[in-house]
Amino acid sequence: MEKHDVRHQLARVGEEERGDVPGWVLITLMTAGLVAVIWALAGPALGGMFEQAIERVSGL
Repeated sequence: MEKHDVRHQLARVGEEERGDVPGWVLITLMTAGLVAVIWALAGPALGGMFEQAIERVSGL
């Protein structure tokens, strides 16, 4: 009977945690947020560097 009780308790613990957001979802959202912030801050500088490189290569 003890094994049945332990399984029942473990099943109840699993059901209680079902409403939590999985860790991989939070990591994905935080990573996307960081990429958006870095892109917003560094985007203009990277665009300028790209244009300078193209001008040097094409000789314009």
